[in-house]
Amino acid sequence: MKNINTHVHEFELLKQTVPSMRYDGSMDFKEWQDKARQKLMELLGLPFEQVDSNVLIEYTVEFDEFTEIRFLFQSEKNYYVPCHLLIPKRVSLPAPMTLCCMGHGAGMHIALGRNKNEKDIKSLEEWPHRAMALRSIKEKRCALVMEPRNFGESSLQGYGTSCTESAKIALLNGRTALGGRVWDIMRLLDVVTEHFPQVDMNDIVCTGNSGGGTTTYYAACLDERIKIAAPSCSVCNFEDSIAAMPHCMCNYVPGIRKYFEMGDMAGMIAPRRLIVAAGMQDSIFPIFGVKKAFQDIKRVYAAAGCEDNCSLVIGDSGHYNYADLIWEEINRMSS
Repeated sequence: MKNINTHVHEFELLKQTVPSMRYDGSMDFKEWQDKARQKLMELLGLPFEQVDSNVLIEYTVEFDEFTEIRFLFQSEKNYYVPCHLLIPKRVSLPAPMTLCCMGHGAGMHIALGRNKNEKDIKSLEEWPHRAMALRSIKEKRCALVMEPRNFGESSLQGYGTSCTESAKIALLNGRTALGGRVWDIMRLLDVVTEHFPQVDMNDIVCTGNSGGGTTTYYAACLDERIKIAAPSCSVCNFEDSIAAMPHCMCNYVPGIRKYFEMGDMAGMIAPRRLIVAAGMQDSIFPIFGVKKAFQDIKRVYAAAGCEDNCSLVIGDSGHYNYADLIWEEINRMSS
């Protein structure tokens, strides 16, 4: 029978495509990394024009366990990013820092363990692991939270998510929603370096779940200041997840599968440490696709001579931020 289904046709084309920039040992690994990062930047629509950060500290509040600094910075002309930096007390400064990347949800206030309505209260009661910044303080680390583009304060409604329309407009302009989030992280690390001496920039962990894990992974590919990347419920073969079922439009990067499968990209992170967390019952990042991606990750880390610097931790539930497993592995790798 002749196929007349366009979806089936496009999916078959994707499955038949061999990523052209997969590391195959034919060139020096560092040379490959440089070329791969250049290509990934291009695919994401980066770099944006760099402008003065114009940091504005809105307030500082003292809590029992930490000092909180709320600030804005300009990541590109006329676009400001809201952020919170939590600095733990009773630790030596400068202290290591965790960059906490939010996924789709109400906004970055959830990472701070705060609620704006009854829905947030229920969310934090059911999923306390989402309060990533407070967990970082518990680990005696600074915590840095920014509002991702199209989420929370930066969304159309100032609460929740509004990715689709903004992502469409970005594509028309040769940009991507994901590229914007990654750019904000890169500029945010510049801001911390320049303005917050309380942070030890030699010990930066980046972590997040779902969309926050995706941002973590791509940012770690491009910014070597991230020493440990710990994406949760987000690293999975494109073929088995992003291409196989409906996802938010902000996950899609035009042309990326021509050059990389998701596991191939980890070569840009090596030899820095990478912890991939996954849920055995995650329906949108299925475990069989995660394991295939991790096989590619292990292969490319072995090619870089650092196979022990990557690990896969699997929780027994679904689409969930496996904070306990992640921090156990971070502390093991850091010891």
